[in-house]
Amino acid sequence: MLAELAGLFHSCGQIGRLSGGNVTIGFATERESIVRKGFTLLKKTFNIVGEINENNPSFMEFLTKIGNPDETVSQLLIKNACCQRAFLRGAFLGCGSVNDPAKTYHLEFVCPSEEKAKQLQQVIGGFDISTKITTRRKSYVVYIKEGEAIVDLLSVIEATNSLMDMENARIYKEVNNSVNRRVNCEMSNIRKTVSASARQIEDIIFIRDNYGLDKLPESLRQMAYVRLEFPEAPLQELGEHLDPPVGKSGVNHRLRRLGEMADKLR
Repeated sequence: MLAELAGLFHSCGQIGRLSGGNVTIGFATERESIVRKGFTLLKKTFNIVGEINENNPSFMEFLTKIGNPDETVSQLLIKNACCQRAFLRGAFLGCGSVNDPAKTYHLEFVCPSEEKAKQLQQVIGGFDISTKITTRRKSYVVYIKEGEAIVDLLSVIEATNSLMDMENARIYKEVNNSVNRRVNCEMSNIRKTVSASARQIEDIIFIRDNYGLDKLPESLRQMAYVRLEFPEAPLQELGEHLDPPVGKSGVNHRLRRLGEMADKLR
């Protein structure tokens, strides 16, 4: 709980000074649920609720263990793996976000200082997850753009429901992309087949009109008639219509010879 509170407080926490030596601890976030989470952790760990005097032992203990929000978190607080997970969970609640995986893979932490960004990067790297750091206006952004790495980080911070949603969206997206690639490949093959068939028929008709199919050798004459009879058939099927049947390479060889003959006649 201390590590999670530290991650949350150091990413979006603030201390407000009031009159009479009193202070208030708050969380600068638009999500009410995260604010409630922060105050629940404060209550459970230091019994702090609302305002408190800056000389109160609980507040002094809070400053000692959690530290100044302008500095990085004490390494002693996050030396264990379980505490590192909790720290990352708190930091993600405070300054993290993840894009809709159906659109693009992107998870990031927006940190107010380079030191905090590097500390986050180091802790995340301890779980064999690679991150990068960039600047955005006055902030330092630790980010991940690989879907599998984002899933791994969600697992590390134990965001189980979001992890399952992410995996489902990722699988759907990858399957959809795979189907699209196959469809595009099939369409490309169909276009090539149609184009080749049209060229072959054009050559055969040219030979027929300018030379005569009956003058061709038996193998080429038979091939020419079969291609004219089955204009949309693939090479394998054309070979089955020949007598005797011929394989795909044999059909291709005969059609190529017809094409060369048409070119010579032209």
